[in-house]
Amino acid sequence: MFDTILIANRGEIACRVIDTCRRLGVRSVAVHSDVDADARHVQMADVAVSLGGASPVESYLRGDAIIAAARATGAQAIHPGYGFLSENPGFVDAVEAAGLVFIGPSASAIRAMGLKDAAKALMAEAGVPVVPGYQGAEQAPELLAAEAEAIGYPVLIKAVAGGGGKGMRLVEQPRAFADALASAQSEAKTAFGNPHVLIEKYITSPRHIEVQVFGDGTRAVHLFERDCSLQRRHQKVIEEAPAPGMTFEMRAAMGQAAVRAAEAIGYSGAGTVEFIVDGSDGLRPDGFWFMEMNTRLQVEHPVTEAITGVDLVEWQLRVASGEPLPCAQEDLSITGHSFEARLYAEDVPAGFLPATGRLSHLAFPAGARADTGVRTGDVISPHYDPMIAKVIVHGSSRAVALRKLRRALAGTQVAGTVTNLAFLGALARHEGFSNGEVDTWLIGRDLEALTAVPDPAPAAIAQAVMVLTGLDRAPAPLDGFALWQALAQDVTVAIGDESHVCRVVSYGPGKIDVVVGETPVAARFGANGWRFDGQPARAARVEGARATIFGDPTLVVTWIDPLDVEAGAGASSDLVEAPMPGLVRQVFVSAGDAVSKGDRLAVLEAMKMEHSLLAARDGIVAEVMAEAGSQVEAGAVLIRLEEEDET
Repeated sequence: MFDTILIANRGEIACRVIDTCRRLGVRSVAVHSDVDADARHVQMADVAVSLGGASPVESYLRGDAIIAAARATGAQAIHPGYGFLSENPGFVDAVEAAGLVFIGPSASAIRAMGLKDAAKALMAEAGVPVVPGYQGAEQAPELLAAEAEAIGYPVLIKAVAGGGGKGMRLVEQPRAFADALASAQSEAKTAFGNPHVLIEKYITSPRHIEVQVFGDGTRAVHLFERDCSLQRRHQKVIEEAPAPGMTFEMRAAMGQAAVRAAEAIGYSGAGTVEFIVDGSDGLRPDGFWFMEMNTRLQVEHPVTEAITGVDLVEWQLRVASGEPLPCAQEDLSITGHSFEARLYAEDVPAGFLPATGRLSHLAFPAGARADTGVRTGDVISPHYDPMIAKVIVHGSSRAVALRKLRRALAGTQVAGTVTNLAFLGALARHEGFSNGEVDTWLIGRDLEALTAVPDPAPAAIAQAVMVLTGLDRAPAPLDGFALWQALAQDVTVAIGDESHVCRVVSYGPGKIDVVVGETPVAARFGANGWRFDGQPARAARVEGARATIFGDPTLVVTWIDPLDVEAGAGASSDLVEAPMPGLVRQVFVSAGDAVSKGDRLAVLEAMKMEHSLLAARDGIVAEVMAEAGSQVEAGAVLIRLEEEDET
């Protein structure tokens, strides 16, 4: 076993690796950017080395600086985590040339699976079923369009290099192909430096099921499957293991195919073989096809650990240090069921836009595993992925595990930034998902219901009013005392774009009514604190004029000071603003151009994604205030349309 390893990553995966290092008595070395100087993974590690800079290019993608840090700190090996340099064969070569061990597969294995087209050809030779499609080197748009016609719509355009949904577009009609192709190629070039794509048949009732494999360079085993069908924008949201509805025959067939894939390239370490599955008629041994292999540890590996009792990071360290596979296939078995939900800083009603902000409060309930790289007080930076945590539960059955997931999400407390927590809760309660009826279309099909904002409960608003006005403290003997009549005051609060006028009426110590609109809420203080209409007060946090009332759903309420002067209703439809900090990738219009509502005016690259900025109305472009290549802050005006009464 190694004495010291360096983790060439950040965030929750760096913390996850350090946890195992601590348990095994292995010394850990963290690297960090200037932005991450006080990050959780830096504080957890035994040694930390600065890489400088802020963006990944300036820090976590600097392979030479990472190798120098490993040598300077006495590390014998480098763990890449996932993302960044984890699937970069050139980095593997450089690590080994420096006399260090790369904790992962060989450079040749990564190269073999690095391009989806070549990987599919290799898998077909190894007897692994592959999806019908085009993987050729010729990339002329006319040829690709013809191949799509030959395959038959709907088709998927996919970047040959990379993953995470980047450079991927679903095309359902021939007329949409050209625009989708240009967009996919642009995003692929930005994300991976390679604009080449492949075309494949889109399965109309698809499920995304992947198999965890582990090899020692010669032999491989599989640790069963994970269902990752709950996706939005081709990115996973909730994963589970094992897959609902999985049969013994199909599990055996998928596991054997995954092992053949791993052994065909002499795979060493943890990897995942991803399959697209036709779920239209149940799970059948002849109804799955190879999509790609991720030559690294996966974000969703905890659900596999939960059902198998295996620490995959420990296995990685042991095999990389020269030990054989820890067990044979027949030694592995499944116990219970596990779910993982990905908690992100993102604005769901605004189309899942990544968000930033300082976490003024972050807490997770007992009984759930929370893999996180941030703490209360940390900042969600625009430079990196906006994941806050992964919430993981395990139960004796799927039904038990799902109930635990719902409780864990309801008990998760986040304040300081918008998140997808309510969306995750809605997914966990979704009837079809609860019944195991999952496919990759589920979120898109039921998006309106899943993202609907429920009317806030009057009791929660009443508690927020009392928190904001300081009335939630334990009452003093003379609180609320009045000689002739009850004390009353009006308080106006805002929830999102809606304001609520509340009347607070105090009848004496510990006895208050809060009338929310026309609904009275009885607030009473007892031995166990305040209760609202008989229900215990929720956990709450107040920051200035904003109160967060935690629960399902969490409610954010802002007190409107009557002495404040309203500054305005916000940006008008004349202005196209940057919704977050980012890089202006493309601008499609010039001053004087006529545009229609919904036209794409510019593309902003932020948080590893491209975001199209659209015209809010018909009009004429009056001014373009940003150019391609410029870095902009959130709220920056990029394009201005002529006012509607201009001539």
